[in-house]
Amino acid sequence: MSLDLALSVATSGLRLLDRQMARAADDIANAGTLGHTRKSLEGNALTVAGAGQGVRANVITRDVDLAVLAALQRSGGDAAAAGLRERLLGGIEAAHGTPELGDSLGGLISGLQSAFIELREAPADAVRRSAVVTEAHTLAGRLNQVSDAIGVARQGAHDALRAEVAAVNAGLSEVARLNSVIKRELAAGRSVAALEDERDLAIGALAGSLDLSVIRGSAGDVTLVARGGIVLPLVQGSTPFSLADATVGTGAFHGGAGTLPGVMLNGRDVTRQLAGGRMGAAAELRDATLPRMQAELDVAASQIAHRLEQQGLRLFTDAAGTVPDPTLPYAGSTMVGFAGAIRVNAAVAADPSLLRDGTHDVVGDPAGPSAFTTNPPTGPAGFATLLDRVLDFSFGAEQATGVAQPGFATGGLGPDGTLSSPLSGLRTLAGYGAALVAEQTGARAAATEAVGRATSLGELLTGRINARSGVDVDAEVAAMVQLQTAYGVNARVISTIQAMWDSLFNAVR
Repeated sequence: MSLDLALSVATSGLRLLDRQMARAADDIANAGTLGHTRKSLEGNALTVAGAGQGVRANVITRDVDLAVLAALQRSGGDAAAAGLRERLLGGIEAAHGTPELGDSLGGLISGLQSAFIELREAPADAVRRSAVVTEAHTLAGRLNQVSDAIGVARQGAHDALRAEVAAVNAGLSEVARLNSVIKRELAAGRSVAALEDERDLAIGALAGSLDLSVIRGSAGDVTLVARGGIVLPLVQGSTPFSLADATVGTGAFHGGAGTLPGVMLNGRDVTRQLAGGRMGAAAELRDATLPRMQAELDVAASQIAHRLEQQGLRLFTDAAGTVPDPTLPYAGSTMVGFAGAIRVNAAVAADPSLLRDGTHDVVGDPAGPSAFTTNPPTGPAGFATLLDRVLDFSFGAEQATGVAQPGFATGGLGPDGTLSSPLSGLRTLAGYGAALVAEQTGARAAATEAVGRATSLGELLTGRINARSGVDVDAEVAAMVQLQTAYGVNARVISTIQAMWDSLFNAVR
């Protein structure tokens, strides 16, 4: 081997070792950087006519299990969706009160029933009448509070949906930018490992907003497809998704003749195609879960007022003095939003003796309650006919002797009449109230459990990715020591060759 060739080989080795040490130093420096994966840099032997000519560095690469990465991104989207549900449903759970303390809907209905029982024992007792009115105010107030909480959560879902639209637009633009840069760098023969880390991080953020799949192209670019087959447009600087601002009222809904705006993708409404991530969760909460909860609460409030009304006591009304008819279809009726408007009848609040005497006569029919005549001012102080009817029928499973209560609506719910409730087979007010509280507060608990499951899965998958692609600082430091040793050996080789050249030149002189 000539001195020139030996010098060339040693010099190429130094260049490779220098780049390898720089790579190791970069990995160590970025060990705690989110999304950074361990990089590797190998060299190829250069040969000419079968003789070694040194080494050449390859481009820096990374080793990532793309299947595990996709599963991690999906678990992140599941955790984000469940977290949004947990946050918005938490306010509703708090508004329902604490069943163990008897201040939730079921307990307050039972409390009103108990107050009526106390009054039945002494119909002329003014203190007991006032106690019934107080219980009625408390029950109406609880219904108002839960209805308000559902309204706040539904508005929050719409606002969250708008925030996610903005986030998705920004994320798609960033992925489009990185696609262009990666393709350009690959065409120039340069490493794109760090850029791929950056793009995967951007895709992971997008997966928190919307469930998607990644299709990787041969040119280094990616195509993103949302669940349901929506190909997401990747154009840098564009805003393909849009959603108008709106105030979400109790009777508002999306689709058909509804007034709620939909999520638009390049002018096409894709609201009902959204699935997964915070965007899918927000759409589902706004358009399905929360309207159903509101309808269940409205049905409960309407049944409470109506069943008392049927027996001759108009104890609850809305501000206009109306009592809804829960036997009519929910959509478009006065039941919509009644839980937020229900209040104690001003006449009863002003004159609690009406609790004993009745507010109006009831005209009986073959399938309904029997007729009832109010107690006149000169009637007996111990008049108990109305109180017996209220206790036997309003709070019972029958609306008249031998005639079952019609039950609580489970279908045709929501402002557009398309939703259904799982609260079936219930007949009494207290039973429905307790089941409603359990179902609606249980939704928050289910969301919390989903957060835990998705988070645990994400931690497991993160561990697997770190084991394969994460930076082991100790291993990298040990590798740098070896590289430095090799660097020193090559440096000594060059020093020796330089000395040999010097000796040769001196001999020639």
